[in-house]
Amino acid sequence: MLTHFFILLLKLVISVNGMHALLSNDHDVLPGAWQTNAYFHLLEGKQVAVAGNHTSMVSGTHLVDTLLSSDINVVKVFSPEHGFRGRAADGEHIDDSTDPQTGVPIVSLYGNNRRPTREQLAVVDVILFDMQDVGTRFYTYISTMTYIMEEAAVKGIPVIILDRPNPNGHYVDGPLLEPEHASFVGLHPVPVVHGMTIGEYALMVNGEGWLKDDRRADLRVVPVAHYYREVRYSLPVAPSPNLPNMRAVYLYPSLCFFEGTSVSLGRGTDKPFQQFGHPDLPASAYPHQFTPESRRESVNPPQIGEECKGLDLGQLDEDDLARKKRINLEYLLEAYRHFPDKSRFFNTYFEQLAGTSRLRKQIEAGYSASAIRATWENDLEAFRQLRSAYLLYPEEN
Repeated sequence: MLTHFFILLLKLVISVNGMHALLSNDHDVLPGAWQTNAYFHLLEGKQVAVAGNHTSMVSGTHLVDTLLSSDINVVKVFSPEHGFRGRAADGEHIDDSTDPQTGVPIVSLYGNNRRPTREQLAVVDVILFDMQDVGTRFYTYISTMTYIMEEAAVKGIPVIILDRPNPNGHYVDGPLLEPEHASFVGLHPVPVVHGMTIGEYALMVNGEGWLKDDRRADLRVVPVAHYYREVRYSLPVAPSPNLPNMRAVYLYPSLCFFEGTSVSLGRGTDKPFQQFGHPDLPASAYPHQFTPESRRESVNPPQIGEECKGLDLGQLDEDDLARKKRINLEYLLEAYRHFPDKSRFFNTYFEQLAGTSRLRKQIEAGYSASAIRATWENDLEAFRQLRSAYLLYPEEN
Protein backbone atom coordinates (compact mmCIF):
# COMPACT_ATOMS: atom_id res chain seq x y z
CA MET A 1 0.00 0.00 0.00
CA LEU A 2 2.78 2.46 0.95
CA THR A 3 4.73 1.59 -2.20
CA HIS A 4 1.72 2.34 -4.42
CA PHE A 5 1.03 5.58 -2.53
CA PHE A 6 4.65 6.65 -3.03
CA ILE A 7 4.43 5.97 -6.77
CA LEU A 8 1.23 8.01 -7.07
CA LEU A 9 2.93 10.86 -5.19
CA LEU A 10 5.91 10.73 -7.54
CA LYS A 11 3.60 10.81 -10.56
CA LEU A 12 1.88 13.88 -9.10
CA VAL A 13 5.22 15.62 -8.57
CA ILE A 14 6.23 14.86 -12.16
CA SER A 15 2.96 16.26 -13.49
CA VAL A 16 3.06 19.40 -11.34
CA ASN A 17 6.57 20.22 -12.52
CA GLY A 18 5.48 20.13 -16.14
CA MET A 19 7.56 17.11 -17.09
CA HIS A 20 5.00 16.02 -19.69
CA ALA A 21 5.96 18.93 -21.91
CA LEU A 22 6.83 18.25 -25.55
CA LEU A 23 10.53 17.49 -25.91
CA SER A 24 12.54 18.54 -28.91
CA ASN A 25 15.45 16.25 -28.10
CA ASP A 26 17.05 14.22 -25.32
CA HIS A 27 19.12 17.20 -24.15
CA ASP A 28 16.04 18.33 -22.20
CA VAL A 29 16.18 15.14 -20.12
CA LEU A 30 17.66 15.55 -16.62
CA PRO A 31 18.74 12.32 -14.87
CA GLY A 32 18.02 12.05 -11.17
CA ALA A 33 21.66 12.63 -10.21
CA TRP A 34 21.62 16.06 -11.86
CA GLN A 35 18.78 17.26 -9.61
CA THR A 36 20.90 17.79 -6.53
CA ASN A 37 18.26 19.89 -4.80
CA ALA A 38 16.05 16.79 -4.69
CA TYR A 39 18.44 14.67 -2.62
CA PHE A 40 21.39 16.65 -1.18
CA HIS A 41 19.33 17.61 1.86
CA LEU A 42 18.77 13.89 2.57
CA LEU A 43 22.53 13.36 2.86
CA GLU A 44 23.48 16.19 5.21
CA GLY A 45 25.20 14.94 8.34
CA LYS A 46 25.08 11.33 7.06
CA GLN A 47 27.77 8.79 6.26
CA VAL A 48 27.03 8.10 2.61
CA ALA A 49 27.86 5.08 0.47
CA VAL A 50 27.63 5.54 -3.29
CA ALA A 51 26.73 2.51 -5.41
CA GLY A 52 28.04 3.74 -8.71
CA ASN A 53 30.48 3.45 -11.59
CA HIS A 54 31.82 5.45 -14.53
CA THR A 55 28.27 6.29 -15.68
CA SER A 56 27.47 8.10 -12.41
CA MET A 57 27.97 11.54 -13.87
CA VAL A 58 26.43 14.91 -12.98
CA SER A 59 26.85 16.94 -16.13
CA GLY A 60 30.58 16.48 -16.77
CA THR A 61 31.56 15.66 -13.17
CA HIS A 62 31.45 12.34 -11.39
CA LEU A 63 28.80 12.00 -8.69
CA VAL A 64 31.38 11.21 -6.00
CA ASP A 65 33.34 14.36 -6.86
CA THR A 66 30.08 16.35 -6.89
CA LEU A 67 29.20 15.10 -3.41
CA LEU A 68 32.65 15.67 -1.95
CA SER A 69 32.84 19.19 -3.33
CA SER A 70 29.61 19.93 -1.43
CA ASP A 71 31.08 18.59 1.83
CA ILE A 72 28.92 15.45 1.82
CA ASN A 73 30.65 12.65 3.70
CA VAL A 74 31.17 9.83 1.20
CA VAL A 75 32.60 6.97 3.26
CA LYS A 76 32.79 4.31 0.53
CA VAL A 77 31.81 3.29 -2.96
CA PHE A 78 30.16 0.01 -3.96
CA SER A 79 31.15 -0.87 -7.52
CA PRO A 80 29.48 -3.37 -9.92
CA GLU A 81 30.73 -5.50 -12.82
CA HIS A 82 33.43 -3.66 -14.85
CA GLY A 83 34.50 -1.71 -11.76
CA PHE A 84 34.12 1.84 -10.48
CA ARG A 85 35.84 3.46 -13.46
CA GLY A 86 34.30 0.99 -15.96
CA ARG A 87 37.59 -0.36 -17.28
CA ALA A 88 37.46 -4.02 -16.16
CA ALA A 89 36.89 -6.69 -18.80
CA ASP A 90 33.71 -8.74 -19.05
CA GLY A 91 33.54 -11.27 -16.20
CA GLU A 92 36.79 -10.01 -14.66
CA HIS A 93 37.16 -10.55 -10.89
CA ILE A 94 37.58 -7.13 -9.27
CA ASP A 95 39.29 -6.63 -5.92
CA ASP A 96 38.56 -3.96 -3.34
CA SER A 97 40.67 -0.85 -3.76
CA THR A 98 40.95 2.86 -3.04
CA ASP A 99 40.04 5.44 -5.65
CA PRO A 100 43.31 7.29 -6.36
CA GLN A 101 41.46 10.45 -7.39
CA THR A 102 39.44 10.87 -4.18
CA GLY A 103 40.93 8.50 -1.61
CA VAL A 104 37.50 6.94 -1.06
CA PRO A 105 37.52 3.16 -0.36
CA ILE A 106 35.97 1.09 -3.17
CA VAL A 107 34.19 -2.12 -2.24
CA SER A 108 33.87 -4.44 -5.22
CA LEU A 109 30.54 -6.22 -5.62
CA TYR A 110 31.98 -8.24 -8.48
CA GLY A 111 34.82 -9.88 -6.61
CA ASN A 112 34.83 -11.86 -3.38
CA ASN A 113 31.17 -10.99 -2.75
CA ARG A 114 28.24 -9.92 -4.94
CA ARG A 115 26.36 -8.23 -2.09
CA PRO A 116 27.59 -5.86 0.64
CA THR A 117 28.43 -7.62 3.88
CA ARG A 118 27.30 -6.61 7.37
CA GLU A 119 30.81 -5.29 8.07
CA GLN A 120 30.90 -3.25 4.86
CA LEU A 121 27.62 -1.59 5.82
CA ALA A 122 28.57 -0.97 9.45
CA VAL A 123 29.44 2.74 9.03
CA VAL A 124 26.83 3.55 6.36
CA ASP A 125 23.77 5.70 7.10
CA VAL A 126 22.37 5.92 3.55
CA ILE A 127 23.12 4.38 0.15
CA LEU A 128 22.94 6.47 -3.01
CA PHE A 129 22.55 4.25 -6.11
CA ASP A 130 23.37 5.70 -9.53
CA MET A 131 24.19 3.52 -12.58
CA GLN A 132 23.14 3.64 -16.21
CA ASP A 133 21.12 0.52 -17.07
CA VAL A 134 20.23 -0.65 -20.61
CA GLY A 135 16.88 -2.25 -19.85
CA THR A 136 17.54 -5.98 -20.18
CA ARG A 137 17.13 -8.69 -17.59
CA PHE A 138 20.64 -10.08 -18.07
CA TYR A 139 22.48 -6.75 -17.65
CA THR A 140 23.89 -7.25 -14.17
CA TYR A 141 23.52 -3.76 -12.68
CA ILE A 142 19.91 -4.53 -11.67
CA SER A 143 21.08 -7.67 -9.85
CA THR A 144 23.67 -5.62 -7.96
CA MET A 145 20.94 -3.12 -7.10
CA THR A 146 18.70 -5.92 -5.80
CA TYR A 147 21.42 -7.33 -3.56
CA ILE A 148 22.16 -3.86 -2.18
CA MET A 149 18.46 -3.33 -1.46
CA GLU A 150 18.24 -6.70 0.29
CA GLU A 151 21.18 -6.07 2.61
CA ALA A 152 20.11 -2.48 3.26
CA ALA A 153 16.64 -3.75 4.23
CA VAL A 154 18.19 -6.11 6.78
CA LYS A 155 20.05 -3.24 8.45
CA GLY A 156 17.35 -0.60 7.97
CA ILE A 157 19.56 1.60 5.78
CA PRO A 158 17.67 3.90 3.37
CA VAL A 159 18.40 3.49 -0.35
CA ILE A 160 18.02 6.42 -2.75
CA ILE A 161 17.88 5.55 -6.45
CA LEU A 162 18.98 8.36 -8.76
CA ASP A 163 16.99 7.36 -11.82
CA ARG A 164 18.26 7.43 -15.40
CA PRO A 165 16.51 6.91 -18.76
CA ASN A 166 16.31 3.43 -20.26
CA PRO A 167 17.51 3.47 -23.90
CA ASN A 168 15.49 0.30 -24.51
CA GLY A 169 12.57 1.46 -22.39
CA HIS A 170 10.12 1.90 -25.27
CA TYR A 171 9.17 -1.78 -25.54
CA VAL A 172 8.66 -5.04 -23.63
CA ASP A 173 9.66 -8.37 -25.17
CA GLY A 174 11.14 -11.83 -24.70
CA PRO A 175 10.43 -14.87 -22.56
CA LEU A 176 9.75 -14.49 -18.84
CA LEU A 177 12.30 -15.91 -16.44
CA GLU A 178 11.28 -19.18 -14.77
CA PRO A 179 12.34 -19.48 -11.09
CA GLU A 180 14.52 -22.56 -11.68
CA HIS A 181 16.72 -20.53 -14.04
CA ALA A 182 17.30 -17.58 -11.71
CA SER A 183 20.92 -16.42 -11.51
CA PHE A 184 22.99 -13.22 -11.37
CA VAL A 185 22.02 -12.60 -15.02
CA GLY A 186 18.34 -12.87 -14.13
CA LEU A 187 16.84 -12.79 -10.66
CA HIS A 188 13.17 -11.98 -11.24
CA PRO A 189 10.17 -13.19 -13.30
CA VAL A 190 10.46 -10.47 -15.92
CA PRO A 191 10.96 -10.65 -19.71
CA VAL A 192 14.34 -10.11 -21.37
CA VAL A 193 13.36 -6.52 -22.22
CA HIS A 194 11.32 -5.14 -19.31
CA GLY A 195 10.72 -1.56 -20.49
CA MET A 196 11.40 0.08 -17.12
CA THR A 197 13.96 2.55 -15.82
CA ILE A 198 16.20 1.31 -13.06
CA GLY A 199 14.17 3.35 -10.56
CA GLU A 200 10.89 1.81 -11.73
CA TYR A 201 12.50 -1.62 -11.57
CA ALA A 202 13.58 -1.01 -7.98
CA LEU A 203 10.03 -0.01 -7.04
CA MET A 204 8.70 -3.21 -8.58
CA VAL A 205 11.26 -5.41 -6.83
CA ASN A 206 10.35 -3.75 -3.53
CA GLY A 207 6.61 -3.68 -4.10
CA GLU A 208 6.29 -7.26 -5.31
CA GLY A 209 8.17 -8.69 -2.34
CA TRP A 210 11.03 -10.02 -4.46
CA LEU A 211 13.67 -9.22 -1.84
CA LYS A 212 14.73 -12.18 0.28
CA ASP A 213 12.55 -13.03 3.28
CA ASP A 214 9.85 -10.80 1.78
CA ARG A 215 11.57 -7.72 3.22
CA ARG A 216 10.95 -4.16 2.04
CA ALA A 217 13.74 -1.66 1.59
CA ASP A 218 13.43 1.93 2.80
CA LEU A 219 13.41 3.12 -0.81
CA ARG A 220 13.22 6.53 -2.46
CA VAL A 221 13.51 7.29 -6.19
CA VAL A 222 14.62 10.64 -7.59
CA PRO A 223 12.87 10.58 -11.00
CA VAL A 224 14.23 11.75 -14.34
CA ALA A 225 12.91 15.17 -15.32
CA HIS A 226 11.44 15.85 -18.77
CA TYR A 227 11.37 12.18 -19.73
CA TYR A 228 8.85 9.90 -21.35
CA ARG A 229 9.26 6.34 -22.55
CA GLU A 230 9.34 7.07 -26.29
CA VAL A 231 12.03 9.76 -26.11
CA ARG A 232 15.25 8.87 -27.90
CA TYR A 233 17.97 9.15 -25.29
CA SER A 234 21.57 8.75 -26.44
CA LEU A 235 23.77 7.60 -23.58
CA PRO A 236 26.49 10.19 -22.86
CA VAL A 237 28.80 7.49 -21.46
CA ALA A 238 29.16 3.91 -22.71
CA PRO A 239 27.48 1.78 -20.00
CA SER A 240 30.09 -1.00 -20.23
CA PRO A 241 33.22 -1.71 -22.28
CA ASN A 242 31.51 -3.97 -24.84
CA LEU A 243 28.56 -1.64 -25.47
CA PRO A 244 30.56 1.23 -26.99
CA ASN A 245 27.77 2.99 -28.89
CA MET A 246 23.99 3.21 -29.30
CA ARG A 247 23.94 0.68 -32.14
CA ALA A 248 25.39 -1.94 -29.78
CA VAL A 249 22.92 -0.92 -27.04
CA TYR A 250 19.96 -1.40 -29.40
CA LEU A 251 21.29 -4.74 -30.71
CA TYR A 252 22.20 -6.06 -27.27
CA PRO A 253 18.78 -7.59 -26.40
CA SER A 254 18.82 -9.59 -29.65
CA LEU A 255 22.47 -10.61 -29.77
CA CYS A 256 23.13 -11.46 -26.13
CA PHE A 257 21.51 -14.88 -26.64
CA PHE A 258 24.67 -15.81 -28.55
CA GLU A 259 26.55 -15.71 -25.22
CA GLY A 260 24.80 -19.03 -24.57
CA THR A 261 26.20 -20.55 -27.77
CA SER A 262 29.59 -21.14 -29.40
CA VAL A 263 29.01 -18.17 -31.73
CA SER A 264 31.13 -15.04 -31.23
CA LEU A 265 29.22 -11.78 -31.00
CA GLY A 266 32.25 -9.65 -31.59
CA ARG A 267 33.90 -9.56 -28.18
CA GLY A 268 37.61 -9.06 -28.72
CA THR A 269 37.04 -6.93 -31.84
CA ASP A 270 36.33 -3.28 -32.60
CA LYS A 271 32.61 -4.10 -33.08
CA PRO A 272 31.33 -5.94 -30.01
CA PHE A 273 27.57 -6.57 -30.21
CA GLN A 274 27.62 -5.27 -33.79
CA GLN A 275 28.70 -8.46 -35.54
CA PHE A 276 28.54 -12.19 -34.95
CA GLY A 277 30.08 -15.29 -36.48
CA HIS A 278 31.73 -18.68 -36.10
CA PRO A 279 34.49 -20.54 -37.99
CA ASP A 280 32.04 -23.28 -39.01
CA LEU A 281 29.29 -21.11 -40.45
CA PRO A 282 29.11 -21.25 -44.27
CA ALA A 283 30.70 -18.32 -46.09
CA SER A 284 27.91 -18.40 -48.67
CA ALA A 285 25.41 -17.23 -46.04
CA TYR A 286 27.87 -15.45 -43.75
CA PRO A 287 30.39 -13.57 -45.91
CA HIS A 288 31.76 -11.19 -43.27
CA GLN A 289 35.03 -12.24 -41.61
CA PHE A 290 36.60 -11.22 -38.30
CA THR A 291 39.05 -12.70 -35.79
CA PRO A 292 38.56 -12.12 -32.04
CA GLU A 293 41.69 -11.31 -30.09
CA SER A 294 42.57 -10.54 -26.49
CA ARG A 295 41.76 -6.94 -25.63
CA ARG A 296 41.34 -4.93 -22.47
CA GLU A 297 37.54 -5.13 -22.83
CA SER A 298 37.57 -8.91 -23.31
CA VAL A 299 40.72 -10.79 -22.36
CA ASN A 300 39.66 -14.27 -23.48
CA PRO A 301 36.74 -13.85 -25.89
CA PRO A 302 34.91 -16.77 -27.55
CA GLN A 303 36.67 -18.05 -30.69
CA ILE A 304 39.84 -16.15 -29.81
CA GLY A 305 42.37 -16.34 -32.65
CA GLU A 306 39.88 -18.07 -34.97
CA GLU A 307 38.68 -16.53 -38.20
CA CYS A 308 34.90 -16.28 -37.91
CA LYS A 309 32.43 -16.10 -40.78
CA GLY A 310 29.38 -14.07 -39.92
CA LEU A 311 27.34 -10.92 -40.41
CA ASP A 312 28.45 -7.31 -39.98
CA LEU A 313 25.67 -5.28 -38.35
CA GLY A 314 27.81 -2.21 -37.86
CA GLN A 315 26.21 -0.40 -40.78
CA LEU A 316 22.62 -0.79 -39.57
CA ASP A 317 20.83 2.49 -39.12
CA GLU A 318 20.45 3.44 -35.45
CA ASP A 319 17.13 5.19 -36.04
CA ASP A 320 15.74 2.10 -37.70
CA LEU A 321 16.96 -0.14 -34.87
CA ALA A 322 15.36 2.15 -32.29
CA ARG A 323 12.03 1.97 -34.09
CA LYS A 324 11.93 -1.84 -34.01
CA LYS A 325 10.11 -2.60 -30.77
CA ARG A 326 11.00 -6.27 -30.56
CA ILE A 327 13.87 -8.69 -30.18
CA ASN A 328 15.17 -9.96 -33.54
CA LEU A 329 15.12 -13.75 -33.21
CA GLU A 330 16.14 -14.33 -36.82
CA TYR A 331 19.83 -13.84 -36.07
CA LEU A 332 19.75 -16.74 -33.61
CA LEU A 333 17.42 -19.00 -35.59
CA GLU A 334 19.32 -18.64 -38.86
CA ALA A 335 22.71 -19.21 -37.21
CA TYR A 336 21.39 -22.44 -35.67
CA ARG A 337 19.89 -23.55 -38.99
CA HIS A 338 23.21 -23.04 -40.80
CA PHE A 339 25.41 -24.48 -38.05
CA PRO A 340 26.78 -27.85 -39.22
CA ASP A 341 27.17 -29.66 -35.88
CA LYS A 342 24.09 -28.62 -33.93
CA SER A 343 25.18 -30.60 -30.86
CA ARG A 344 27.94 -27.99 -30.36
CA PHE A 345 25.81 -24.91 -30.90
CA PHE A 346 24.37 -24.29 -27.41
CA ASN A 347 26.24 -24.21 -24.11
CA THR A 348 24.93 -24.56 -20.55
CA TYR A 349 24.71 -20.77 -20.14
CA PHE A 350 21.87 -20.46 -22.66
CA GLU A 351 19.05 -21.29 -20.23
CA GLN A 352 20.25 -18.71 -17.73
CA LEU A 353 20.24 -15.99 -20.40
CA ALA A 354 16.92 -17.03 -21.90
CA GLY A 355 15.48 -17.57 -18.42
CA THR A 356 13.64 -20.63 -19.67
CA SER A 357 14.30 -24.11 -21.05
CA ARG A 358 11.57 -23.68 -23.65
CA LEU A 359 13.47 -21.43 -26.07
CA ARG A 360 16.27 -23.92 -26.78
CA LYS A 361 13.72 -26.70 -27.32
CA GLN A 362 11.70 -24.50 -29.66
CA ILE A 363 14.79 -23.64 -31.71
CA GLU A 364 15.86 -27.28 -31.90
CA ALA A 365 12.34 -28.24 -32.98
CA GLY A 366 12.45 -25.78 -35.86
CA TYR A 367 9.92 -23.21 -34.58
CA SER A 368 9.68 -20.01 -36.58
CA ALA A 369 10.22 -16.62 -34.92
CA SER A 370 6.49 -15.89 -35.07
CA ALA A 371 5.64 -19.26 -33.51
CA ILE A 372 8.09 -18.65 -30.67
CA ARG A 373 6.79 -15.15 -30.11
CA ALA A 374 3.23 -16.47 -29.89
CA THR A 375 4.23 -18.50 -26.81
CA TRP A 376 5.36 -15.29 -25.06
CA GLU A 377 2.17 -13.31 -25.54
CA ASN A 378 0.19 -14.29 -22.44
CA ASP A 379 3.17 -13.85 -20.14
CA LEU A 380 4.06 -10.49 -21.65
CA GLU A 381 0.52 -9.18 -21.26
CA ALA A 382 0.45 -10.30 -17.62
CA PHE A 383 3.80 -8.60 -17.03
CA ARG A 384 2.62 -5.35 -18.61
CA GLN A 385 -0.30 -5.34 -16.20
CA LEU A 386 2.04 -6.02 -13.27
CA ARG A 387 4.54 -3.30 -14.15
CA SER A 388 1.83 -0.66 -14.78
CA ALA A 389 1.57 -0.06 -11.01
CA TYR A 390 5.24 0.98 -10.86
CA LEU A 391 5.67 3.17 -13.92
CA LEU A 392 6.73 6.76 -13.24
CA TYR A 393 6.82 8.04 -16.81
CA PRO A 394 4.22 8.18 -19.59
CA GLU A 395 4.48 6.22 -22.85
CA GLU A 396 4.28 9.42 -24.88
CA ASN A 397 4.60 13.14 -24.18
